[in-house]
Amino acid sequence: MISVFGSANMDLVAYVSQAPRRGETVTGHRFRTVPGGKGANQAIAAARAGGEVAFLGAVGDDGFGAEMRATLAEAGVDVRGLRQVPGPSGVAHIVVDDDGGNAIIVVPGANATMSGPSGEDLAAIAGSQALLLQLELPMEAVVRAAQAARVSGVRVFLTPAPAQPLPAELLEAVTIIVPNEHEAAAITGLSRPDDALDALLELVGEVVITLGSEGALYGSRSGERLRVPARKVSAVDTTAAGDTFVGALAVARTEGRPVERALEFASAAASLAVQREGASTSMPKRWEIEAALT
Repeated sequence: MISVFGSANMDLVAYVSQAPRRGETVTGHRFRTVPGGKGANQAIAAARAGGEVAFLGAVGDDGFGAEMRATLAEAGVDVRGLRQVPGPSGVAHIVVDDDGGNAIIVVPGANATMSGPSGEDLAAIAGSQALLLQLELPMEAVVRAAQAARVSGVRVFLTPAPAQPLPAELLEAVTIIVPNEHEAAAITGLSRPDDALDALLELVGEVVITLGSEGALYGSRSGERLRVPARKVSAVDTTAAGDTFVGALAVARTEGRPVERALEFASAAASLAVQREGASTSMPKRWEIEAALT
């Protein structure tokens, strides 16, 4: 079982030729709403990659909340830990340009009510092999969930996004941290991924830095170093690439795949996701990932 303690947002996605600069108005050529949020995205990615997944989070009592619950359940995610609270659900305003790049504004909504894991959440975490965390919930809640997992001997995967200072009590509970190269630079102050990897290994025992089209860099305190190249594809929308990578990586690691094989599995999943539009809608199923690896 993989538990995901995280955010659920409705993504409001506008597609444009070029993202607007400050003070500029541009005309988009399409708009869509897609269930997302880093937590929900990782839960769906892991479920589609073949994992047994429980999602622990909050949505509002609006239509977006009902739609997000239905989307998670349809993907095979256990939503008994998805609570409903009064008020609006979280939303993410996303601009995607013709090169597949994106810019995102997140408004937390119901996610901000998550002050920490409930008793039911703690039981779910304790019964898991892995806990996936991100930083779109209040930091206090993330820290408490991580500490609960550590006490229970559960492996903790942290995606440090949005990038922000990481308290020592969180890092002490994290098994593996998975930033992208920009987040790694923001955390460490080092622009070269190899240097950032060394710095992060002083904080966490295992590190994966995702490098977009350049693949991923892995290191552990045992001295193992790996660089896994990305598959060469034409990106349409990179919105959920990182979440897809983490969800698939967690599945592969909990299944006992060697690190290099697990990274290849995650990279294949992400390469499929960027060729499709949207967040949760872009994530591949297990058979697609396995086919891409052959």
